Amino acid sequence: MSYQYPATQERVLYHADPNVVTTLRSIRDRVYQISSTHLNQRVHVQTLDGNTYEGVIVHVDSRHVCIRVSQPSGQRAFFGPSEAAILTLVLFELLVIVLLA
Repeated sequence: MSYQYPATQERVLYHADPNVVTTLRSIRDRVYQISSTHLNQRVHVQTLDGNTYEGVIVHVDSRHVCIRVSQPSGQRAFFGPSEAAILTLVLFELLVIVLLA
């Protein structure tokens, strides 16, 4: 026996402008290329929200960059057996990435 749900009218709350979607994908792809090229290198990162982090890029995928930070701040990091933590950041939220010597 199956139950038929009454038809509901869907209301779109937000629909991204196609130009914005194209721009965000382009930014995400560019940041991915830059981050993956500098894997295992020390960087300073600033996010759109104004947060800043220093650490080493340890992993990059198509949506995130993970940096190992030596002095973790906040609850966004995964703690291991050492004093270092791995912080996962979303690629399109990054505003600045500076390569440190």
